[in-house]
Amino acid sequence: MNSFINVLTLFVTFPILALAIFIGFDIPFDSLGITGSEIPYRFELFAALGFILFIIQLRRSTRRWMALSMVTKLNRFQWNQPVSSSRKKRIATYNLIEVVIMSFLSVGLYLVTKETIIPAIVFLLFALDSLIFTIYGGNKYRVGLSTKAILVADREIILIYFTGLRKVAIQQQTVYFDYINNLQLTFPLDCIEIENQPAFFDALHEVIDKDRVFFSNIQQTL
Repeated sequence: MNSFINVLTLFVTFPILALAIFIGFDIPFDSLGITGSEIPYRFELFAALGFILFIIQLRRSTRRWMALSMVTKLNRFQWNQPVSSSRKKRIATYNLIEVVIMSFLSVGLYLVTKETIIPAIVFLLFALDSLIFTIYGGNKYRVGLSTKAILVADREIILIYFTGLRKVAIQQQTVYFDYINNLQLTFPLDCIEIENQPAFFDALHEVIDKDRVFFSNIQQTL
């Protein structure tokens, strides 16, 4: 989910940056016979791009806050543990990098041209949201396993449903879930502390119908 959102964010950010540079430095458009400062509806263009950016970031923020809220309700899960310490450190690093980049984008856009005020505010708003999520969620990131699905809630949201599942297998540090119609989902095993992994797979065996789902090389790997 996070990778897809990042792609969408970049897809909107590049036009915002390009337009800001052309307008802020008054670069000529030879093909149109005008300069950047003569582009019509400049504020409206930035407002539209800022609104699109806001919707993309709002969707990501809402989903991960909701996932964090769900996974901390321990009574809904058969097995529930915090994510591994190595993953917590990696999440904190990525989130802080994201906060710095979005803050620089916000300030940089506004300094280049004040007409970017709306996308600049959006970048700053969600940089703050990401910082709060990192501080507040640092001790709340968890992996939960219920009778219906596996949920990992941290920087990313990983949701593995059991409906239609046919095979579970481990290769290196990745668990592969194969479904009907050739669908395959993956789960990073390193998000669970090594000492908790056997208990996780014991719980997984209990909630999955072993007559329908084949477990491959699980015991040999652990």
